[in-house]
Amino acid sequence: MGTTLNSAKQSIPKEAKLSVSNIGGIDETEVSFQRGITVLSGRNATNRTSLLQAIMAALGSEQVSLKADADEGHATLEFGDERYQRTLHRRNGAIATDGDPYLEDPELADLFAFLLESNEARRAVARGDNLQELIMRPVDTDEIQAEIDRCERRKREIDEQLEELDQFEQRLPTLEEKRTQLTDEISELRDDLQTAQAQLEETNVDVEERREEESELETKLAELRDTRSELERVRDRIDTERESIDALETERTEIQEQLDSLSTGDESEISRLRAEIETLQEEKDDLSEEISQLQSTIQFNEQFLEAPNSFEPNAGHDEEDDGPVTDQLLADEETVTCWTCGSAVAREQIEMTIDQLRTAREDRLEERSEISAELDDRRKAVASIEENRTEYEQTRRRLESTDDEIDRRSDRLEELTAEREKLTDAVDKLEGEINELETEDYSDVLDQHKEVNQLEFELERKERERDEVEEEIATIEDRLEGRDGLEARREDVTDELTSLRTRIDQIEQNAVEAFNEHMENLLETLGYTNLDRIWIDRTSREVREGRRKVTKSSFDLTIVRSTDDDAAYEDSIDHLSESEREVTGLVFALAGYLVHDVYETVPFMLLDSLEAIDSERIADLVEYFESYVPYLVVALLDEDAQAIEGDHGVVTEI
Repeated sequence: MGTTLNSAKQSIPKEAKLSVSNIGGIDETEVSFQRGITVLSGRNATNRTSLLQAIMAALGSEQVSLKADADEGHATLEFGDERYQRTLHRRNGAIATDGDPYLEDPELADLFAFLLESNEARRAVARGDNLQELIMRPVDTDEIQAEIDRCERRKREIDEQLEELDQFEQRLPTLEEKRTQLTDEISELRDDLQTAQAQLEETNVDVEERREEESELETKLAELRDTRSELERVRDRIDTERESIDALETERTEIQEQLDSLSTGDESEISRLRAEIETLQEEKDDLSEEISQLQSTIQFNEQFLEAPNSFEPNAGHDEEDDGPVTDQLLADEETVTCWTCGSAVAREQIEMTIDQLRTAREDRLEERSEISAELDDRRKAVASIEENRTEYEQTRRRLESTDDEIDRRSDRLEELTAEREKLTDAVDKLEGEINELETEDYSDVLDQHKEVNQLEFELERKERERDEVEEEIATIEDRLEGRDGLEARREDVTDELTSLRTRIDQIEQNAVEAFNEHMENLLETLGYTNLDRIWIDRTSREVREGRRKVTKSSFDLTIVRSTDDDAAYEDSIDHLSESEREVTGLVFALAGYLVHDVYETVPFMLLDSLEAIDSERIADLVEYFESYVPYLVVALLDEDAQAIEGDHGVVTEI
């Protein structure tokens, strides 16, 4: 992991320039960042968070806000030779974006790189969220499963081909033995035929009479030989057709059994599921809109706390016109003027309202997540029914095709049987005619002619049979030559299948190992009193998905403390201090950042709202994170910023 990260750092530009207008509380500004750490140093309400939002906007995030008194904002990032620009528009109370941002899909960065106070991965630990679900959210598990199914089908096909080759290979010795036997038999028949022909030539019969008798006899014998040969071919074809019909009947039985096991599904069930999908989708859309509105309200109020001057009716006028309002704000930094009613409101009260809005948003997010899970279940159920329907129709068509093939071959068998009977009658008739030509004087000659004819017929049949065996041997040998290629393909598919099956496990395992390793390192570095260890245990549990139970992983956070006399005991997340909780959340986000190689997707990590951690620990934390992040931009109070040592960029005026 370190080598890859170092390579990523070396391959990215050394400087980035950001131009911003009307984002968060910023009117207009330009800022440069050097590779490494950049600290945004200042008091509260100095647009540090707004600048982080501007970076997020240029990189592609939707979690940004417009300046309250503006209808359009811009963020432009110059990075190496490339320029990325994003425009924000206010439309019907919501913020729309367009342009050419750095990221096509900001999901990974929103989860594991843009670690502002409301970041979901950062807050997951404190809220007791499902850590496994969050770390696996960017992984398309459905596509992985689909690819597993495709690989399994390919492997089954290759296994069937290899099994067929094994059968061929087992058949090869028998065929070779048969070829040798036929070759020997052909050699013997040729010798016998040569002897019979010689004997026929030596027979002493009147030449003229013999020629006349031989002429008619030879014609009949030749016709008999041809007819017998044709009869033999028809018999072979009858045997082949019968074997084919038997195989088709067996296949038909298997197809019928498969068809009986399938179902087209109840139409009313599909209609019900589709109606539920439509209802759930509407609920999800409504929740998404409500979440968006809550997020806009949260961002608006955060912006108001950060830059209250920009919300005053006279904001944007000359400074001397704003004197009384400015004086009022400076007189009491713990209060701000409400942008709705104009009265003085305690900052703490607005912060409490923001916390309530965040809680409401988190509840809606959880509700939307549950609805999404239900939607997935319904869609999978519909997809399963439709897949069964498709398979049912394909199987039904196979059955019809098999029935048609059986009928066709049965008709052909009837035709061949009739042809066999016809040829058998012709053979009997020819043999009778040949017998009539036999006389006592020429019986020996006729017998010799018949013997020669029979030997010629038998020799032709054996040679044809040997040719068929040799052709089958050649076909098998050609097929066997492809075995190495098939075995190599099977090995590749098996490796791919193993990789796919273990990919989810590997990501989960890597996430747990990364969290545990970095948590251990940081706890040792930060030195929290009596906090011995925090780690994640990866366990499995059975859960119900629709109508079936499946095994799913679970990430269980374990905390161990020790007493003054060094006795260890297990503690709860609820008992962590705010500082300890913040560090744990940040380490979990870092684990996600490294496991998903986010540094290869976006070279920035943004940190904000670290006030719960003391200055010295912030410095250690930032230094630790910097070794894993190409560009680390951190918003800090002045006193915390001063604790950051080493060569790094500092931005004080925004």
